[in-house]
Amino acid sequence: MADQPGPIEAGGRTAVASYVVTMSADLAGMARRTGLDTRGYLLEMVRLEAESAKRQSNGPNSRR
Repeated sequence: MADQPGPIEAGGRTAVASYVVTMSADLAGMARRTGLDTRGYLLEMVRLEAESAKRQSNGPNSRR
């Protein structure tokens, strides 16, 4: 696994934040569908924080 390029090598902070947004949203949905509501909630908070970090990396006027 260490030999594979990860999101950091692929594009820095914005790429990592985008990756975390996607993965945490998927994991939150999976957790909630299986009754792991607290974990789903926590993963949703991770997603929101990653979206905020992504916006900050893209500049103050970015909404993506």
